[in-house]
Amino acid sequence: MPAYSTNMRLKFPIVALALEIITIILFAVFAVYDDGKSDGHGEHSNKTDHEKKPMDLYPMFQDVHVMIFIGFGFLMTFLKRYGFSSVGINLLLAAFGLQWGLLMQGIWHMDHGKIKVNIFKIINADFSTATVLISFGAVLGKTSPVQLLIMTILEITIFSINEHLVASILKANDVGASMIIHAYGAYFGLAVARVLYRPGLRNGHENDGSVYHSDMFAMIGTVFLWMFWPSFNSAIADPGYTQLTAVINTYLSLAACVLSAYAISSLVEHKGKLDMVHIQNATLAGGVAVGTCADMNIEPFGAMLIGLLAGVISTLGFKYLTPMLASNLGIQDTCGVHNLHGMPGILGGLAGVVAAAMGKKKNATASMQAAALASSIGFALVGGAITGLIMKLPIWGQPPDQNCFDDSIYWEVPQEEEENEGSLVHADHSKNKAEA
Repeated sequence: MPAYSTNMRLKFPIVALALEIITIILFAVFAVYDDGKSDGHGEHSNKTDHEKKPMDLYPMFQDVHVMIFIGFGFLMTFLKRYGFSSVGINLLLAAFGLQWGLLMQGIWHMDHGKIKVNIFKIINADFSTATVLISFGAVLGKTSPVQLLIMTILEITIFSINEHLVASILKANDVGASMIIHAYGAYFGLAVARVLYRPGLRNGHENDGSVYHSDMFAMIGTVFLWMFWPSFNSAIADPGYTQLTAVINTYLSLAACVLSAYAISSLVEHKGKLDMVHIQNATLAGGVAVGTCADMNIEPFGAMLIGLLAGVISTLGFKYLTPMLASNLGIQDTCGVHNLHGMPGILGGLAGVVAAAMGKKKNATASMQAAALASSIGFALVGGAITGLIMKLPIWGQPPDQNCFDDSIYWEVPQEEEENEGSLVHADHSKNKAEA
């Protein structure tokens, strides 16, 4: 099958090294250390506050970093034969994405033609990477590492345009990035998944499922994400009480979300049993949904209501909507990112519109919040469709249907070698018996 030449011996090293060398050259030209001296063209009003003590944000940065590399990486290990790829390719995409994100976002905030690298900027670079890891979940198991590197470049480039439009031109409030990261990443991934639709997987695939220990590994990702989400939503908030508000709102929203996710999971499942897929994902929806208005004065009970609603919507999405999207619209969403990031991201955007209309945040207007949500989804769908068409080119080494959801096509897998040896021994025994 020439269309599926999955040998990566030249393709992958050439693409990966070429991208890194280009990135290093761009860093050589544009990137410098932040010396704390600004010409006044900062990216956010709080820039000077963060610059006075350059390491103040470092703990927040580390929390976000843990979410990107451990949280997202392990959350996707639920597939029984795809754990190496989930954690391993997550590391690859995140490591490249944060470099590319620093450049793409830095372009909009140059200081004398240079990108001044500081903690605030590397947090934002990690944020840009999160969009790719969300989209990765939608196409998990069906794409090659080369395709995913191509997706990373395009998605972060388009993300940085939308983020600049939302934050700097529309001046919308989206401190925890419900719209610009979660909704954008989810709908970008769904658009890519739609373009890369595989009719051969319409009736499922034997490896598109979990086993006991793979679901346990995925819970590691869930718990890390759940614990550190308050940092994600508050990292770039104005220092002081505004940042504290964002932490409290996220903390309470997540807690309420867990209760509703567990309750609805038990309600919709056979004999009232809990479904691990719901617990791994829907328990996090409160963090997504409260993001836009995390730093707004929505009161603690307001945050809890948002979390409660997010848990309900997300769990119902996993139970009823994911199968419908696959069968009716041809969107094969492996991780259900529509339920964890897409719908809760829209809920967050709408909550931001309502909160702005109620005057919960000064300088935030309902119309600009709505425009920001529309912009994020629009950029995601159009950008994702174009990216999907580029990824569909047969040169990137995508796996054939029968090799989807399987590490062994791109990784050296020790267990498989043992299984092969075992089957050879078994064959020899059978042969000897027959001869006897």
